[in-house]
Parts: sequence; structure tokens; C-alpha cells
Amino acid sequence: MQKPIKELELLIIGAGAAGLSAGIYAAMLKVDTLILEDQLIGGQILDAYSVENYPGFINTTGAELMEIMHQQAEKQGAKVDEFDTILSVKLTDTDKIIETDSFIYKPKAVIIAAGMKRRTLPLPEETKFKSKGVHYCELCDGHLYEGKKIMVVGGGRAGVGAAISLTRYASEVLLIHHGPSLQAEAKVQDELLANAKIKVLYNMQVVTLQGEQNLERVVLENVNTKEQTTIEVPGMFVFIGWIPRTDMYAPYIELDSYGNIVAGEDCQTKVAGVFAAGDVRSKKIRQLTTAVSDGTVAAINAEEYLKNLKYSR
Repeated sequence: MQKPIKELELLIIGAGAAGLSAGIYAAMLKVDTLILEDQLIGGQILDAYSVENYPGFINTTGAELMEIMHQQAEKQGAKVDEFDTILSVKLTDTDKIIETDSFIYKPKAVIIAAGMKRRTLPLPEETKFKSKGVHYCELCDGHLYEGKKIMVVGGGRAGVGAAISLTRYASEVLLIHHGPSLQAEAKVQDELLANAKIKVLYNMQVVTLQGEQNLERVVLENVNTKEQTTIEVPGMFVFIGWIPRTDMYAPYIELDSYGNIVAGEDCQTKVAGVFAAGDVRSKKIRQLTTAVSDGTVAAINAEEYLKNLKYSR
């Protein structure tokens, strides 16, 4: 059965900070705008238990901040559709077609703000224990380990923040980091190291997951001495980096060696009317504020592109 076809001016792919910001500005400029999200609205920052570096907010959570931005986008007139997976895209100077589970969209302009996905644990047992002891979202699954000893893998901002957040449930949190020092901001590290429930194991990596139906034990290896240690834990939360969600755009848009979309400070890609914003764009600095900046720039330039397109006909 043929899917319904929807024509519109602007389709924004991704409802994180960049996508929502783009939606706010585009809708304010009276552009017919749809923000398409295949997961939860909010993107990566949704998991942040504390946000202290966003201007105008002394302290908030990622979820609270994203909900405000979501409401702002809809108040301005942007439509937001979540949990509709993109199946295929065609992005050329003349044709832009995005097929999802539910619809076939034919926008005149596109802003790709798809963000990144978490890097999964590179072990063969990961698939067996995923959601059965191995998790990637502490806000979603942390409550499952009330009063239990658990493990967090990753010494960056996400891993350290998750470890702190999980102490509200767990009796003890072991933070596993492959290096000799953590990589999160100093203030967050201080908070982590002051928490009596958290123990950091440096220079360690996960080599094996064990258990029958669910995770029961984790084998760690010291990266220097190669000595192995087995620890019994029913749950592990993994934060070992991100991968840009750009695979389906590769046939049409230039990507850098890391898989990020090549676009200038104007957020314009090599395809006319297609823009990239946020963490998915190739750039040096990736912060919440730079994602919002990209969304703003992309939306304003998309509106100008649409206006010129209208006048050229």
C-alpha cells in the first residue's frame, strides 16, 4: 500500500539541541517546518543529570532544558514527530525525498541534525546481554539496580555524570576507565571523587562478560600488567564514545574521515538546500551551545534558500 506523501518547505532530521533550535528559528520565520525524530526528543543532552554551562540557566537537567526547547519549537508553529524511523533518503540539488516507516516526505530544504549514537561495547557477548545487564541509558534503566553494586564503563563527561547519577539507586558504583586519569571537567570529577558510593578503577578494560540469561560477572584486564580480575555485578552502563549517524547520507553528501558531514560555518553542504547542524557537522568543538548556534545558522540560511527558490521560479 502506497505511503502518504507529504510536501513541505523544511524538514529537520533530529530533535536534539540543534534540531529544536533550528525548528524554533525556522518557525519564527514562518517556514512550514517539521522536526523528525526516530528516538526520544532531546538528543544526547537528554541524559545529562546536571547542566551548568548553558547561558541563562544556573543549573538544570538535560531533560528539563530539552523539554523547554521542545515547547518553544511547537509554540512557534513547528511540528515535531518522534519515533518515526527514516528508511531511506534521496538528497540532490533538485530532489529531496525522505521515506520513513509512516510517510514519504518531499521537502524543499533539509537540515540534518541527526546527532550521534552511542558506541557499543566491542565484545561478542554484548548482544546477548544488551538490556539484560548491559545498558546505555542510566536514566532509562538505572532504577533496575536499586540497592545493588553496578559498573559504569567510561571516564569522559557522560560516564562520570552517569556514575554520579546512578548512586541514587545503586549501593556501589565501580567506574572503569582505560586510562590513568578521567577526562571529564574538573568540577564534575571532584563531585565524583567525593562520593563515597563510587570507586574508580584506572587503567582497566572490559574483556569478557559472563552469565547465563543475564549479566552476572565482568572480567577486567589491567592495560599495563595484563592481570585479569573478575567482578560480580548484575548491571553495567557503557559510555565509551559516539558515532555520527550519517551512513545513509554518504551517497549524497561529503563526509570527513570520522563520518561527520562536511559543511561550512553557514552549515550548507555541497547539496543545494541541504544543511548540517550540531554534532553531526564536521567541526572542532562540540558543545550544547555550539549545537544551538548551528541550528540557528542553518535555519536562517534555509529560510533564505527557500525565499530565493521561490523568487527564481
